[in-house]
Amino acid sequence: MLKDLNDSVSVLKGVGPKKVEALDELGIDTIYDLLTYYPFRYDDFQVKDLSQIEDQEKVTIKGKIAADPVVAHFGRKRNLLNIRLLVDNDVVKVTFFNQPWLKKQLPVGKEVLIYGRFDKAKASLSGIKILSSVDGNEMNPIYPANKHIRQKTISDLVKLAFDEYKDVIDDVIPEDIIEKYKLESQKQVIHDMHFPNDTKDAYLARRTAKFNEFFLFQMRLQALKSEEQKDAGLVIKFNQDDMDAFINQLPFSLTNAQQRVVNEIQNDLSSTRQMNRLLQGDVGSGKTIVASLAILACIDGGYQSALMAPTEILAEQHANKLATLFKDTKVNIALLTGDTKPAARKELLPRIKSGEINLVIGTHALIQDSVEYKNLGLAIIDEQHRFGVNQRAKLRQKNDGTNVLAMTATPIPRTLAITSYGEMDVSIIDELPNGRQPVKTAWIKEGQFKNSVGFIKERLNAGEQIYVVTPLVEESEAVDMKNAINIYDNFKNMFEPEFKVGLLHGRMKDEDKNLVMTEFKNNEFQILVSTTVIEVGVDVSNATMMIVFNADHFGLAQLHQLRGRVGRGSSQSYCLLVSDPKTETGVKRMNVMVESNDGFVISQKDLELRGPGDIMGKAQSGLPDFKVGDPVADLTMLSVAQQEAIQIVSTNDWQNNPMYSKLYSYVHQKNNKKMFD
Repeated sequence: MLKDLNDSVSVLKGVGPKKVEALDELGIDTIYDLLTYYPFRYDDFQVKDLSQIEDQEKVTIKGKIAADPVVAHFGRKRNLLNIRLLVDNDVVKVTFFNQPWLKKQLPVGKEVLIYGRFDKAKASLSGIKILSSVDGNEMNPIYPANKHIRQKTISDLVKLAFDEYKDVIDDVIPEDIIEKYKLESQKQVIHDMHFPNDTKDAYLARRTAKFNEFFLFQMRLQALKSEEQKDAGLVIKFNQDDMDAFINQLPFSLTNAQQRVVNEIQNDLSSTRQMNRLLQGDVGSGKTIVASLAILACIDGGYQSALMAPTEILAEQHANKLATLFKDTKVNIALLTGDTKPAARKELLPRIKSGEINLVIGTHALIQDSVEYKNLGLAIIDEQHRFGVNQRAKLRQKNDGTNVLAMTATPIPRTLAITSYGEMDVSIIDELPNGRQPVKTAWIKEGQFKNSVGFIKERLNAGEQIYVVTPLVEESEAVDMKNAINIYDNFKNMFEPEFKVGLLHGRMKDEDKNLVMTEFKNNEFQILVSTTVIEVGVDVSNATMMIVFNADHFGLAQLHQLRGRVGRGSSQSYCLLVSDPKTETGVKRMNVMVESNDGFVISQKDLELRGPGDIMGKAQSGLPDFKVGDPVADLTMLSVAQQEAIQIVSTNDWQNNPMYSKLYSYVHQKNNKKMFD
């Protein structure tokens, strides 16, 4: 029978139903899965000279038994085996706890290898194991295991599989890339990952394994992107003179970054391929005006646009802003949310279907089956990571060839942009509009807060407003954190009746939240005590100060989003982080916030300190489960792999090029499965 790496592990001798089930729990179903189930570390059993050993290092030493081992008993069931080991001209004391049977294996004069932890001051070794080999050239692989299958079983199965299948291990990486980056063959990688002679072998194999993993993932991603771009997009034939006239009448000039991104979007809209673009920019970078120019181009070309926001208050804010912006244009706006009254909804739906309304703004209500469009040419999804994949796709499917612009105010580190959003074109607004002052940030301990009250009153007396944020709504005995209700009471005592204090938290009904935000926006109260429900989107240009209690309990990206709620106007704004961090990571977070206002720098630091799942939620992190590569630590390699994949996929008819035949077969087979399974 022909051997194939896709054979089930059940073909291996000794692998019955129970082992198949245990291996399946580790994600091992096929021979290929087993051979690429790499060790996460090695116990290095190579012998070292005593002079080379660091204190408390785990190490292997080689010597001869100098005297009969002695077993010392203490307590009922505890004992200590003492061995004197002659290493060159030195005697090392070796101890083994509760292993008296080893004495019979260690006659005087026998040469042995002993692995253990070395105490340099005492010239002694706490023994861990006696090695079977006496050549001192062993690297012992350590695999992720579970309670149903032992390390040794995995190791034995890998050896068995390699011996039986090594002749069918082939390279799918193109030869020119292998040569260019001095990579090893796949057979060599698999051998040296599992059975390295030394640390250099293991390092070189892991280097190639990382690159291969990143490259093959990027090939799948870029191939999917290429297929999507073959879809016929709606060609939006807008009048550039109309666009220029609109831009020229704006009360401000576009930044260079905004103009660059506008050009990228307009090129997409006027091309035959369907736009699938992610627009990201820091808080306050001016994404809304860029999106509005995309909307105007679409409507000028005779098509409808839709803008979907995650919350009703955000949708309403967009509608109000754009109504003012498009006051003297052909844009006809409707707001459609869950709050829209049935009578108003009934009146709007036929006007949307007929095309009379050419810009629909709303929440997920926009994607309901009852909402029909005449000719939806552009779908804009704001804070796109807060919608599910199916919700985003449903808006896109409202018309064949609809162009999609996804927006996010959460700066995405390059690691996530390359992996999570690799199938999208990415536009970045990386400069703030003129006149926008960076928010001044300070970190103080909780006991120092009383010293800030005078400054807070100064801001309030100047007619400005203040946000106060805390992680908890009510007091928790388990966690000693400031909570919204306590702080609300304290601030009322400190500042009322001269200044009014409001409260907003996640347990309130949506209509109550919206009412509180509207009242704050209208300056009906000057201090808003809140949980993180104010994190995204809402503009109150008169708010100039953000106070965050227990700031170390928030991630960096979240803190940056909170800070972005102030500094929306031309006045100098401030952020006060009140925190007594108990960990080194907490201290680092506070220092990063004080030192940087750049959301991209901050999001990268957050990724390094917390990991992608904590930034965006496990389901939202978008990072595939790489076996060996770390997309954060190995970002440079990931970027190189992406560029190589882009170059191949952009080559004309690459699928039929003999150079890439094995690569294409791999990509085609894998892309018929889920991308992130």
